Amino acid sequence: MADGGSGPGEGWLVLIYRVPSEPSRLRSAVWRRLKSLGAIYLQNSAAALPAGPSTERAMRKLRSQILDMGGTAALLSSRVLAGEPEVRAAFQAARNDEYEEIVDRCEDFLAQVKKEYLADHFTYAELEENEVDLVKLRNWFARVRQRDAFGASGRPEAEKALETCQQSLDDYAARVYAADEEGH
Repeated sequence: MADGGSGPGEGWLVLIYRVPSEPSRLRSAVWRRLKSLGAIYLQNSAAALPAGPSTERAMRKLRSQILDMGGTAALLSSRVLAGEPEVRAAFQAARNDEYEEIVDRCEDFLAQVKKEYLADHFTYAELEENEVDLVKLRNWFARVRQRDAFGASGRPEAEKALETCQQSLDDYAARVYAADEEGH
């Protein structure tokens, strides 16, 4: 079960909605919000999430926002979902895609740190920039982990990639400190 959210066995929340076609930003806003929650689409305008207190609050809020947009929305709670193995597999695939993207960004992070080594560029400004980037990666991982209700298989690889980034940053920091001591 994910930290602080929904979990297996609690059922599903299904949001069925219709948003006015214009302006198109309304549809985009709903889509982005559902994506940020980790919902998967069962079909157009029908999205599902594992049920839990935090997801229910978020889905109720989104339903209210859709109504405020002049749309229609129904939020259904279900203990049984026909085709649940397929829905669960789609949910897992979506989380694995997110974990894979984090691993890719970790590789970019490591390449950036390596570039600083190759350029012999050991400054506090670069260290701070890299620290900010790693914090962003960790926060992103935390959001994905929170919506990973069933323990997607990509999580350990993402955790390992983040640990590698942390070690790389620690090593780079040591070089920055050494360069600073040499300069003074």
